[in-house]
Amino acid sequence: MVTAAQHLPRATTRAPRAPRATAVRHLGPNWYAAVMGTAIVGTAGATLPVHVPGLRTLCTAVWTLSLALLAVLLAARTLHWTYHRDQARAHLLDPAAAPFYGCLSMGLLAVGGGALVVGRDWIGPEAALALDAVLFTAGTVVGLVAAVAVPYLMAVRHRIEPGQASPVWLLPVVAPMVSASLGPLLVPHLPPGQPRETLLLACFAMFGLSLLATLVMLPVIFARLLTGGPLPLALTPALFLVLGPLGQSTTAVGKVADTAPGVVPAPYGEGFRVLVVLYGVPVMGFALLWLAFAAAQVLRARRHGMGFSMTWWAFTFPVGTCVTGAEALARHTGLLAYDWLAIGLYALLVAAWGTATVCTARGLVSGALLAAPRPAPAGPRPTTVRTTSDGAR
Repeated sequence: MVTAAQHLPRATTRAPRAPRATAVRHLGPNWYAAVMGTAIVGTAGATLPVHVPGLRTLCTAVWTLSLALLAVLLAARTLHWTYHRDQARAHLLDPAAAPFYGCLSMGLLAVGGGALVVGRDWIGPEAALALDAVLFTAGTVVGLVAAVAVPYLMAVRHRIEPGQASPVWLLPVVAPMVSASLGPLLVPHLPPGQPRETLLLACFAMFGLSLLATLVMLPVIFARLLTGGPLPLALTPALFLVLGPLGQSTTAVGKVADTAPGVVPAPYGEGFRVLVVLYGVPVMGFALLWLAFAAAQVLRARRHGMGFSMTWWAFTFPVGTCVTGAEALARHTGLLAYDWLAIGLYALLVAAWGTATVCTARGLVSGALLAAPRPAPAGPRPTTVRTTSDGAR
């Protein structure tokens, strides 16, 4: 006997759940490079050795944009980890994407430092100090973790061929250098004595940590360029990433030297001032050499059909660190040559930032930058490079 209940649909049958937050599935950690590049346009411009009417207001507006971008990206990446955890884990296990976790740290630090440099004009000194303290702490912790975790994953989990060496590998080890250059801004706000000296010397320790790690990485990257030929077209802008540790380390020693008097004993304070010139001048010289080398490679890649990708943001933050490094040398040497160098590099930074911003906005509107990775072409390839937002793009 068939009852009426048997004609009813089973209560346990459910329709398949629609995917959630699909727009952020392929949103990789490399997107924080846009935050870094935007923030440094504001901070570097505010400390230029030249007075331009309205420049500080524009720099503050650009910093506000970087704060908004950071908030949006943090929310989007939270959705990414919540609904697309498989993709997030894949990023960690991808040697082309994992190093970009250093960008999260540098994005937090760049926006936090900008709060004290220019943001205080609009949000007030107390709010700026609180914001910087939170972002500096979070960014430093994330940066130190990334500086250890990403190389560890590269050594024990990733399978990397010699020809895959890339300037992108510098990202996690450079993050502590950003802490070293922005931490001194917080030193005067701590109680005198041990707290101030501890933070200042901790910043100098992170300077050494990042510098030595960079010196280990650079020969591998340069050897790859000399023996393996040019980088893939989409990855060529990443050559500018080498400027990051060079300019940022010069900035860091300058900031430490600015803050050291009255914080550390007298002989060491003077020693930091000497270090700015003895270290910063030759390093900035090498930075200019590398800038010319990288620019020549980019022009070659452009002639061979290099189109826009998210790697173009490598033209912004690293160049910005050279601006702040030149500004530090101008303060400590008094040479007009470094004033003009800072101004020239800042003009280059603004042009690069404007180009990357417009192209990124266009790619977001079209949906191309958040699309799934394109299938790799058939046939052997000497170097694997991501061409979407997961990695290089």
